[in-house]
Amino acid sequence: MNILNLIAMRVLSAAALALGCGAAWAQAVQSVTLPLETARLKPSKLAGYQLALQKCGICHSADYISQQPPAMTAAQWTAEVRKMEHAYAAPLSDGDVAQIGEYLAVTYGGAKPTLGPVAAAPVPAAAPGVPAAAVDVQAVLKANACLGCHAVAQKIVGPAYHDVATRYKSDPQAQAKLEASIRAGGSGKWGPVVMPPFANLSPQELKALAAFVLKQ
Repeated sequence: MNILNLIAMRVLSAAALALGCGAAWAQAVQSVTLPLETARLKPSKLAGYQLALQKCGICHSADYISQQPPAMTAAQWTAEVRKMEHAYAAPLSDGDVAQIGEYLAVTYGGAKPTLGPVAAAPVPAAAPGVPAAAVDVQAVLKANACLGCHAVAQKIVGPAYHDVATRYKSDPQAQAKLEASIRAGGSGKWGPVVMPPFANLSPQELKALAAFVLKQ
């Protein structure tokens, strides 16, 4: 499978899930084996780097980014990201679009950062008195495009939540391990496809997501 086919499959997967066609699409792609992802986004202290890891990787290989014209301006990069938001219903806010556009322009086009400090946003602190049970898990799944790669019962790009729950059923450390995996991302546990890190999630959100997966 070449890079264009991979991109097309990931775009269609995200679009199908957004339209409520996740089960049918999952059945269609169960037999597809994704190639090993070797390209990586260039690291940066810009906040847009973490956002790009989390949200651009749903539909794009890093190869796609590096193949764009090096002379693209910040406005052009931002317009490309905004197109993903409006034309393809990517789970991006206007702030995400600006941050990712800046990261791409600075890292791949040599532009100067304009959005303030380059340090990545700190991990949110736990809010006192807010239990994990109060977290709207479906809203967190949607906001972070989790369902673009996972479904409850079928493998899509990543494993089905039911399969994850089955693997960890007898592990007394399952909750802590899943929270750590969601936060750090990585690959190898379920094949070569890379899961982006989600260090932006609060401790309560991590706990609620891990508990949700383990109940499937």
